[in-house]
Amino acid sequence: MAAAYDVVVIGGGAGGLVLTAGAAQLGLKVALVEKGDRLGGDCLHHGCVPSKTLIHSAKVASLIRRAPEFGLEGREAPVDFARVTAHVHDVIAEIQKHDDPERFRGYGAEVFFGPARFVSPREVEVNGRRLAGRKFVLATGSRPLVPPVEGLEAVGPLTNEAVFGLKRLPASLLVMGGGPIGIELAQAFARFGARVTVVEMLDRILPSEDPEICAALGEVLHAEGVAIHTGTRAVRAVAGPGRKVLICREGERELRFEADEILVAAGRAPNVEGLNLEAAGVAYGPKGVQVDARLRTTAKHIWACGDVAGPYLFTHVAEYQAGIVLRNVAFHLPARADYRAVPWATFTDPEVARVGLTAGEARQRGIPHEVLRFPFSQVDRALAQGEPRGFAKLVVARGRILGASIIGPHAGELIHEAVLAMQARLPFRRISEAVHVYPTLAQVNRRAVNTYYGPRLFSPRTRILVRWIQKVLG
Repeated sequence: MAAAYDVVVIGGGAGGLVLTAGAAQLGLKVALVEKGDRLGGDCLHHGCVPSKTLIHSAKVASLIRRAPEFGLEGREAPVDFARVTAHVHDVIAEIQKHDDPERFRGYGAEVFFGPARFVSPREVEVNGRRLAGRKFVLATGSRPLVPPVEGLEAVGPLTNEAVFGLKRLPASLLVMGGGPIGIELAQAFARFGARVTVVEMLDRILPSEDPEICAALGEVLHAEGVAIHTGTRAVRAVAGPGRKVLICREGERELRFEADEILVAAGRAPNVEGLNLEAAGVAYGPKGVQVDARLRTTAKHIWACGDVAGPYLFTHVAEYQAGIVLRNVAFHLPARADYRAVPWATFTDPEVARVGLTAGEARQRGIPHEVLRFPFSQVDRALAQGEPRGFAKLVVARGRILGASIIGPHAGELIHEAVLAMQARLPFRRISEAVHVYPTLAQVNRRAVNTYYGPRLFSPRTRILVRWIQKVLG
């Protein structure tokens, strides 16, 4: 006989853990099923945590080389890559403590390890045991997509699931994909001393970002020795003597790239295989399961959140969606996901962050708008830190922010002022009116907004008005 639960959560990544903790603490009988042998998901073990730890180590290596800029004696510090990766895994282990199964059992949830497979709309089987649920939540995440390039799998490419296990720094690295993952790791490995080449099929890196932002970051990467080939399509891969070779097409030209390692960062695929979703009546496609605004699937008692549902493949979106699902499942509230102000960041140096529309997207939609911008080279804190590269760019209309893009130091932190203004539907003047600590990098947001008011405030018309006020009222 199947064990019965109020909610069966399938997937122990960010979304599944948030949902499990919330539902169990609200008194629901919850079963959490994780396919692997540990909780935390891709973000903890193969994504956000290891990549940001590696990136920070790479930045330290870069700062050591820049020491003379800050009046310090600099020296070339040798990179012990085995120690770097050991540090990465130490950080993972520390954070893993927060995702200990006993924590969730302490909330009242039952935790099962093993692949889940639907045997009926309201039952799944895990290691021969059947679990029945009144409601189910799919939070199975995604995995790296290896493109169907001839010979690629045979040469043994790296993905984000393997790259953090390297014990030796490759002398050369070829990165397939100019999206956030590929560009972040390309810069990090270059800073450790590898010769890095990026191959991107589209006409620019970070294709989801403002083109001006992409160009600025491209200049930085070029200066650091990263070779970038855009508009370049991989055709086939072959194994050379001790090397891996990728044959590409750039227009009519054939290019041959050789490297010690090939890193594939060409997108993600949703984890739906093996779930037998047909037995549950859940429709799905190449981008994941189909969900409505409430994140319900085509089976009305089954919800989904995170990468398996999309549309944004970010940990913070998975956590947000888990909250929406929890309100629906636990309280029967018709909560709907609102993606108007979803931010994201690429953790290069300088960082890139974005929320809402770019200027180009506003033009495409026929929205009259203005662009406000301010450079970090005129922000005192950025100068004090030796990080003057980049700028903030706000797209505004009718007193509101339509979108914001930032390239500069700690852009991922600074974007949230624009996110809050958009989410709360605040006029952008509120950013100018708010007192900002001096000297901070956040001044860039206030001063970008002030570029809107400055020309209006100090116009000839305003000067005439001020003189009249002084004359009449003294």
